[in-house]
Amino acid sequence: MERIAAGATQFFPLWSVLVGILALIEPSCFLWYGKDAIGWGLGIIMLGMGMTLQPNDFIRVWREPKVVGLGVFSQFLIMPAWGAGLAWVLQLPSEMAVGLILVSCCPGGTASNVVVFLAKANLALSVSLTLVSTILAIFLTPWLMNLYAGHYVPVDSWGLLKSILLIVLLPLLFGLLWKKLFENSAHQVSKVSPLISVLFILLIVGYVLAAKRNIILEYWYLLVIAVLLLHLGGFFLGFMIGLLFKRDRLDCRTFSIEVGMQNSGLGMALASKHFSHMPMVPAPCALSAVIHCLIGSVLATWWNRNK
Repeated sequence: MERIAAGATQFFPLWSVLVGILALIEPSCFLWYGKDAIGWGLGIIMLGMGMTLQPNDFIRVWREPKVVGLGVFSQFLIMPAWGAGLAWVLQLPSEMAVGLILVSCCPGGTASNVVVFLAKANLALSVSLTLVSTILAIFLTPWLMNLYAGHYVPVDSWGLLKSILLIVLLPLLFGLLWKKLFENSAHQVSKVSPLISVLFILLIVGYVLAAKRNIILEYWYLLVIAVLLLHLGGFFLGFMIGLLFKRDRLDCRTFSIEVGMQNSGLGMALASKHFSHMPMVPAPCALSAVIHCLIGSVLATWWNRNK
């Protein structure tokens, strides 16, 4: 089962693209999932993440605080500013701009770890960056949203904070506690948790794309351009930050992937709960999940062949 899970997880970028196409062609395949299930699905992903973390993951952060700090700083400095800049330059409609900024303010997700693994970059650093950025996002995502998107629409920073606490922090802590108290069962669950995470992300992506199908198809050209530029810029600027601070090739690739790929599932969950009166907000988040996986998989293949 563990081999099947690992094999299926490696093809996550491909599954994302296929799910995205299917959701737009045949929405009924995913509409059953439901808006309220998005938060639960993301909570299960965070629970699995907590059970897969090792003490060495935390020790590594303290051993290389400057490298981890540089990666996390780059992520929260580059992507929100880049997303807000794109929204202004492209003159996006307010709802689309808020969605683009929201996904750019989210931390890195577990998908980035998969892509780093496929690229044979620094997986240990990737896991550390995902862990630290996820924890910091509890406070930084609401603050950054208010900073960059507050002029488009009133942002309930406290509401966003509470949602992230419930969706991210509590399941993560519960997973860590489960692993400490019931190590054997946690070990068994952790074997398939990456596959479970992939399945729930695909369900969330499929549901949001299906539910917002008409809006996406109406504004597809603007959405694709905005989201594509967002992630291309993130991948490029992340790599350049590594070069600027004279990191080795593998660290530069890891920075590129971590900065370029966001936790789109969290963006979709927050958009669906806090911006339900603005139907276009979740669309950039859902499209982001497909596009960043596609770019990441192309880069991973290229870097894997050019070690």
